[in-house]
Order: sequence, then structure tokens, then C-alpha cells
Amino acid sequence: MKKLIVSILFAAIAGSINAQVRSSVDFNTGWKFYLGNDSTAKELTYDDSKWRKLSLPHDWSIESDFIKDAPATPEGGSLPGGIGWYRKEFVLSATAKDKIISIEFGGVYQNSEVWINGHYLGKRPNGYISFSYELTNYLLQAPQKNIIAVKVDNSQQPNSRWYSGSGIYRDVKLISHRDIFIEENGLFITTKSTNEKKAVLELTTVLTTRLTANQPIRILASVLNNKGVVVKQANPVSMNLYFDGGAVVKKIELDNPVFWSVSNPNLYTIKVQIEKAGKIVDEISTPFGIRTIHFDKDKGFFLNDKALKIQGVCMHHDLGAIGAAFNIAAATRQLKILKEMGCNAIRFAHNPPATEMLDLCDQMGFLVIDEAFDMWYKKKNKYDYHKDFKEWHKQDLEDQIKRDRNHPSIIMWSVGNEIREQFDSTGITITRELVDIVKALDPTRPVTSAMTETKPKYNFIAKSNALDVFGFNYREYDYDSLPYRFPNQKFIASESASSIATRGVYYFPSDSIRTWPIDYKHQPDFDGGNADFTGPAFDNTKAYWGNTHENSWLAVKRNPHMAGTFIWSGFDYIGEPLPYPKFPARSSYFGVIDLAGFPKDVYYMYQSEWTKKNVLHLFPHWNWAKGQMVDVWAYYNNADEVELFVNGKSAGNRTKPDTVFHVIWRVPFEAGTIKAVSKKNGKIVATREIKTAGDAYRIELKADKQTARANGRDMVFITARIVDKAGNTVPEADNLMEFSITGNGIIAGTDNGYQADTVSLKSKKRKAWKGLALAMVQATEKKGNSTVTVLAKGLSPAVIRLQFTD
Repeated sequence: MKKLIVSILFAAIAGSINAQVRSSVDFNTGWKFYLGNDSTAKELTYDDSKWRKLSLPHDWSIESDFIKDAPATPEGGSLPGGIGWYRKEFVLSATAKDKIISIEFGGVYQNSEVWINGHYLGKRPNGYISFSYELTNYLLQAPQKNIIAVKVDNSQQPNSRWYSGSGIYRDVKLISHRDIFIEENGLFITTKSTNEKKAVLELTTVLTTRLTANQPIRILASVLNNKGVVVKQANPVSMNLYFDGGAVVKKIELDNPVFWSVSNPNLYTIKVQIEKAGKIVDEISTPFGIRTIHFDKDKGFFLNDKALKIQGVCMHHDLGAIGAAFNIAAATRQLKILKEMGCNAIRFAHNPPATEMLDLCDQMGFLVIDEAFDMWYKKKNKYDYHKDFKEWHKQDLEDQIKRDRNHPSIIMWSVGNEIREQFDSTGITITRELVDIVKALDPTRPVTSAMTETKPKYNFIAKSNALDVFGFNYREYDYDSLPYRFPNQKFIASESASSIATRGVYYFPSDSIRTWPIDYKHQPDFDGGNADFTGPAFDNTKAYWGNTHENSWLAVKRNPHMAGTFIWSGFDYIGEPLPYPKFPARSSYFGVIDLAGFPKDVYYMYQSEWTKKNVLHLFPHWNWAKGQMVDVWAYYNNADEVELFVNGKSAGNRTKPDTVFHVIWRVPFEAGTIKAVSKKNGKIVATREIKTAGDAYRIELKADKQTARANGRDMVFITARIVDKAGNTVPEADNLMEFSITGNGIIAGTDNGYQADTVSLKSKKRKAWKGLALAMVQATEKKGNSTVTVLAKGLSPAVIRLQFTD
């Protein structure tokens, strides 16, 4: 019965969309999945009745407990790979026979192979690239059933330096259009010139037809503002469309343009229609922004002719407890947390992101470096992309550029990260080839590569003279000398910091910088936290190749030729658990924000530097042994000094020098209250208090929103905080909490931000870490109210109510 419902529903959808000239239908529901390999699963008549039913996007690896001996190793997240199969049954409407129909995959990790009704469509090794296949010639008409089958092979491990996920982890769409059409990614709109009164836009439209005779057509183009109102109707272009298609370039002048910027991310929409014999036969609408960018060798980056320091972070693609499976609500939450910190840019490392993530960056005002490769011919893992680079790099790079080039958020393309060909002469030839590929498709943006070698004679990527901007990872001690080493070049700190921290963990003393791995002979006062696989939340511990956040930002801030920075990293991510490359550590320590989305203390250092809001962040907690000497830090801005009070008694005023971004007091612990007061010209700017917490008493729940859409995808993020009777967070609370839900919605994952928690992130049970835990509640497609309950031994049950609506 359920099979019939799925078929009828799709037929109804197909019937409605085929009445249009072009459609793009969500193809994520109604799939079946099998973890294992069965080569007959591609056949039309295969019996999949016992397979698991699910909706996409899907990541099967994240569903496992973390495994000590996983072939992916801790660097790959200590989670399993393997082979999986997906199948989906659907029925077309009667009118579909007149349409060209394709299936579009946003991303499949990795080595995907696709069949339609037993016919092989092709293979795509790259796990991060979008791709599509035409289905038209192999489709069966109603009432016959069609079967799409996808094999995903992530069995060869290790193949990544971070957690990749496994499966069809991005959106799938079904595209239909008539036989005169705009090619896939066939629109490209750029700003040729602009001022406050007029913008000159250039629109390139690539057309084709399946008809053999010349076709007289007209191309209609209109520009809509962010309210959907047409603000410019371009003059139609008449032409004869030949069988093999062609590209049409059209200039459009727009009066009184509203510019796209990080503070006002205004978007227009270009709508292009193809008219034949008075009827519209194809139509595509694409958002775009009007903005100018340029880099200056002395003054850095300019957006719309105004200097702007790039305040960026590097981000991998996992979304914490839901793994690699892309979710707009989860991605939006991440971006909001970053925006609140003052972040204005993201480098997606080290692969193209989901197109929906770029949409969010367009809408929310983030600058983007869109990066293609983590390696070329020379490997970093035994089974990584180096095996496929020779055959696939041109296709993959072209598809990335064509897919993404209309996004105003993208300010640079990166053709590689820490590429090993940097150190031999092959780097010259390959860099030139890759840059040529990019420039042929998008000559409007600069191209960079994230390099590590700041000595010119050893850097063959730099020697290619092909890059527009030199990106350097770390090496902040060389920033001031870069203009002398590389004359007339432009620079960006493409990766910086790599400071190591676990939220809520503090070791004393804190006023000396340590390098990991710990040198115990020269740092005997520091135990390194090895027993529980933690690192200190004070910004004083760095990886050997990087530096602390404060020192890294200082190097960028004081060198105006550095266009900005991209911190490693914005969020903790699954995999690469350095400095502990061994189990049970399974997630990174580099994030300014932990895996659950809880800010670490250094988040507020950036907020004090990157925003104008009044910031005063005081830490650590105030629960210690009587008389213990405690280092108390504060980050602040908009003030001259900060005074600390311990139980009402002043511990002194502190003022930070120009080269340090925090102040510190060393005081003996006594239970009660510490209070910091920041002042400017003697007037109070901000006050912050921390009280000694008592015993755990109850769980306090807070949702990021009370209402969500009943669309099967929306999410609510619930923070569970263990507090004492007075409502103070209990800083060492690690109570085991069990999350449950009644009504609509599911518990999609839980987390606490602790990098060595080996319980599956899909588990409904989670210990608090330093008093906090997170539950991710995903909507179903049913409207109604839901109740989330959290139980913990010795604590009263906590309840929060949610509503799922249209």
C-alpha cells in the first residue's frame, strides 16, 4: 500500500510540474537503503521490500558508535565507511513523455554509480561535486514504474584527512524541461561597471535544442528586486537557435542599484525566458548580487570600493550530530553563531560546499572562498582524490565554477590547499592549467591557493605567476616580510591559528604558551590533560605548525597588506582530533565553537575585536578548591580598563596593551562571586558576574525557536543546562540525560561538545559536558504540538513544548 501511495503522489506532482515549462522537484523522499553490496540491486525487478525506508539527505556513517579500529582512523572520525545502495520507485504522468528529464545530485560520498531501470548512467568518484544525468531515453511511461538505483562506495579507507560521511548526503532533484532550453548552469550574470546611479550587467545565456531544424526564438530577460518586483525589463534578443546551441551575451543597465554587502546582503533575481512562436518554452530564475571586489597589494581587500578586513573562519562540511547530511536549519544555526561573533567570511575547506550553503551565505552576508581540491597528483591519504585527479579534475573544476559563479558571496576561487606539488616544478604547470580552467569560465574573480611555503625559491605554485592572490596557511611570523619576498603581490591569511581547546577545561598557570605535542622536559608544570583527552580553554596551547588565536589575529591586524584571515577553525568538526591522533579522541580541538555549537571562551576575544557591541567576557567558572590560585581572564572592548571584584573586594584594574587581547588576574579562590566591571573614561560600559555553583538541582531547557515548519527537514536545537537551585550552571556536571519526544518530531541527534565522547551522536542518551548538552529535534511532515522531555537521575524531569506548523 505504501508503495502505491508513493507512486500516486509522485504522479500527481509530475502532472502538476509538467504543465510548466521547466520544473525542479524535490526528489528526497521515498528512498530505500541497504548497507552492504548486492550487484543485482541495479536491476528493475530487484526485490527491495526488506530495505530500510528513509529520506535524503542521508549519512550512514554518523549512525554508528565511534569505533577504535575503524579503517578511517581517528583522523577520519573513527566511523565506518563501506558500500551502500539506494533505490527509489516513481511513476511519471502522461504528459512527461514530452519533456527532457534529468536527475541532479548535490553530492554523494563517494564513487557513486547510478542506474535508471537497469541502464547504467555513469560514475562520479568525487564525493563533493554536484552532477546530473539525463533519464529521458530510459524512462517508462505511466502506469509503469521507474527505478533509480545508486551505489555508493566509501569502502577504501582512509581516503580523507577529516570526517567525510557516507551516502547521498546532499539534496537530489528531478529536473524537467522542453526540447528548447537553457543548459544546466547556463546562466552567468556579472557586474561590468557600477556606481550609485547605474549598474551595467552582463548576462550570458547558453542555449540548446533537441530539434534538428533552426529555431527562431526570442530571449526575454528581466531583473526583479528583493521584493519580487520587476525593476528592469531588457530588450528582447531575437535569434535562430541551431541544433548545437549557442551562447548569447546581453548587457543590461539598471538604475539606482542597491549593492550587496556583508551588512546589507541585497539580492536581485534575473529571470530569463525563451519564447518560440509567442509561447514561453523555457524559464530560469537565478538570484544574484551587485557588488565590486578588488585586492590591493598595500591595503588589502575592498568591497564596493570600501576597505574591509576579512574576518573569516575555515569550515568543514559536517554539521555535528547529523554528520555530513546537509540540513538548512543546522547550517543556518552555524552561520548565525558565526555572525554574532563578527565573522564576515568563510573558506570552505577543502572542497566545494552544498549549493544551499552558498545560498545562505548570499542571504546572510558572508564572503566566501570556494575551494576545489585538497590534493592534486600527490596523495595525502592512500585512497584519496589523487587517484582520480588526472581523469576528473577538469570536469570537476568546471562543474564547480559553472554551478557556483552567480553567488555574490564568492570573492575567490581556490584551486588547492597545501598542495604537495608546491615543492617541485610540476606545481608551475598544474597551477597554470587549473587557473586557466577557472578563468575561462569566470574571469571576474581572483584565483588563489592556500600555500605553506613563504620562501619564494621553494614555492613552485607561486612561481607559476598564475595566482591573483597568494594565500598562506600559518607562518604568521613572515607576514611583515611577504611584500619584500613576493613584490607586487596580494595576500590573504588563508588559514591561521590552530589553537587547541576543549570547552570548559582550565589548567593553571595560564600565562605561558605551550606547543603541542607537549615537551614535558621544558614544560613540567603542564600535565596536558592526556587522561581525559582534553585541552585547556585558555588561548595558550597551539599546534606546532600554528599559533594562538591572539598572536595569529595580531599578525593580520598589524599588517595592512594582509587582506584578512580565515581561522582554523570556526567550529570543531568530526575527525582530525589533533593533538590526540588516537582513539577515543574523534573530533577536532581547533574550533572557536565546539561541535555542539557552544562557544568556547576565545569566541569572545574575536567578538571583542570583530564587532562594535559591548563585550565583557569573564572566565573561568568559580568552583575551585579553597585557597587555590586561579587565573581569571577577561576579554573586553569599548573600554579603557576592567576591574575585578572577589566577593566585593577589588583585585585591581587591568588594561590590555596593544599586543594582547585579554587581561588577567591571579587570585586565591574563595566561594562566592567574582565580578568584572569595564569602564571608559570612568563610566561603566559592562558588568559580568560569576557565582560559585552549588549541587546540581535541575535541568534548564532552552530552544533556539519554539515553532518549526512541518516539512520533514526543519530543526529545533535544544540546549540542556544543569543548574543549581539559584540557576547557576554547575561547571563540572556530567549527568547522563535521556531525551524523548511525544507528538511530532524526532530526536535527530545529541551532543555535548566533548571531543572524546564515543557514544553515537544519534543516541538519545548523552552525558552533560561541563554542565551542557544539546538535542537536535527534526520535524516530520505532520503538523501539531510536541513535547520534549529530559530525564536525569536525581534531577527533576525537564519539559519543553514545540509546535510544528506550515
